[in-house]
Amino acid sequence: MADALIAAFDAVLSDLDGVVYAGPHAIPGAVESLKRLQTVGVGLGYVTNNASRTPAQVAAHLRELGAPAEDQQVVSSSQAAGDLMASMLPEGAHVLITGSAALAHEIELVGLKPVYSAAENPVAVVQGFNPELGWRDLAEASYVVAGGAQWFATNTDMSIPQARGMAPGNGTLVAAVAAATGKAPIVAGKPEAPLFHAAAKRLNADRPLVVGDRLDTDILGGNRAGFATAAVLTGVDTTQSILAARTEERPTYLLADLKDLYEPYPGVVDDGGTFRCGSASAYVVDGTVVVRGSDADLDAWRAACAAWWAAVPDATAAQSPKLEWQTR
Repeated sequence: MADALIAAFDAVLSDLDGVVYAGPHAIPGAVESLKRLQTVGVGLGYVTNNASRTPAQVAAHLRELGAPAEDQQVVSSSQAAGDLMASMLPEGAHVLITGSAALAHEIELVGLKPVYSAAENPVAVVQGFNPELGWRDLAEASYVVAGGAQWFATNTDMSIPQARGMAPGNGTLVAAVAAATGKAPIVAGKPEAPLFHAAAKRLNADRPLVVGDRLDTDILGGNRAGFATAAVLTGVDTTQSILAARTEERPTYLLADLKDLYEPYPGVVDDGGTFRCGSASAYVVDGTVVVRGSDADLDAWRAACAAWWAAVPDATAAQSPKLEWQTR
């Protein structure tokens, strides 16, 4: 284990959708990889933006899949929203719930009162993912937000992985209210750093590794928290989108899946502007990344990322370079 990537860390802070499971099914190899963490003395926490279920429900689902999960190992954006709102609103304040019963439960736990109508005089709105939400729910939220109430969102993920493919996420529902009101919410969950800090604190972790499939939530949030980050290719983002990532969203590591935690991670060496990783190499000329290797080889993509990111160190927007593949 001394040469494995995971040996450098004392905990894994793992996303769920797109990393551990897609829809109701576990991603191949994920459960076994999570179980193995205990055998190498590495802690495990789950950090999720899914606000439709309580942490206890999430943990129960993980256990059904065979993954190791105690309730306190799950830190959700609903919990983050509750903590944030409790710090900004008076105790007992009425909060319009535009989301699930799980979200309402977290709001109750911090001493606020969930309500479901503008007639109950809410001073705030909290919006979280719930597949049962409809137009009337979004309209009610819009009326209250437009009336001057503070607006909070658990997260703004624009998509969510499901067994049949990608589906609209909470961000699309938040965008509907934003379009109707011209306002923007305060976001509690990823990609904000406190959610990751809270998870690390629960595990007493000094050197956690954040693992996720999304650059705009998992990787950005982990980077903002000051932690090492690993992007896996089992969910939303791809080798191409990772290569094009803006600076804030660039991961420390690029992995195929969770099984790669137990493999040695190949170093990338800068050889006078040519970046070498394993048997692959890459360099940039006139805005084109020239890669010597196969596009099926992850080391080639790691070399390409290193070369492009060195050439464009301060990218405030995603930039996709031209790619030229040279096979030996």
